[in-house]
Amino acid sequence: MIHQTAIVHEGAQIAEGVEIGPYAVIGEHVAIGSGTTIGAHAVVEGWTDIGQDNRIFQFASVGAAPQDLNYKGEKTLLKMGARNTVREFVTINRGTPAGRGQTVIGNDNLLMAYSHVAHDCLIGKQVILANSANLAGHVTVDDFSILGGLCAVHQFARIGSHVMISGGSMVAQDIPPFTIAQGDRAKTVGINQIGLKRRGFSDDAVRDIKRAYKMVFRSGMRTKEALEKIEIELKGCMELEAFVTFFRNSSRGIAR
Repeated sequence: MIHQTAIVHEGAQIAEGVEIGPYAVIGEHVAIGSGTTIGAHAVVEGWTDIGQDNRIFQFASVGAAPQDLNYKGEKTLLKMGARNTVREFVTINRGTPAGRGQTVIGNDNLLMAYSHVAHDCLIGKQVILANSANLAGHVTVDDFSILGGLCAVHQFARIGSHVMISGGSMVAQDIPPFTIAQGDRAKTVGINQIGLKRRGFSDDAVRDIKRAYKMVFRSGMRTKEALEKIEIELKGCMELEAFVTFFRNSSRGIAR
């Protein structure tokens, strides 16, 4: 179902069951999976692969060239999974040769109006970017995290899984899993207890995560010592393996 006013390049790969609205523009190297809907005046361009059952609303820009002065038109990618919702005026850029070479968005994510995903970002599953949330280049957002409206994330920063970032926050460093962060510059202020319970975490797991958080952020111990203590005293909590690994793999440092 392609509206007669839509402009779809003959080289584009459009699966059965795709709907393309009035005045939408689909580029030559675009592939769109079945069940996906493209709204009026939306533009999907570049080497962009969109999976099944996505909904891209009117005036969104998906797969545009990265906003990087070093980009010279090379073939770089945007890959989007299934069942994502991309609201009005969202902008999603492809990768860069100097980065991952691709921007990747997983499944079941909600990108609300005016949010921005820059080049080489990696978004997991069931992530929410509220209105006007902005990811700079090379940012990673792990599964089940929520970024409030008008927040911004610095280049190369990483947001762990099950994180809640308050609206208006300016995130300059990594935010560890299971936590809440807020402020300018954003600081980690506690665990995302309500979010964890909504995701089915057991009371024991939430208790252990809270204990681990206190060891790292409230005990006065050095981070290395706190992580070693977590591994010894809370080794039965599988969730804390990801918590400890996140700290040890942090490149920008943790927002304490």
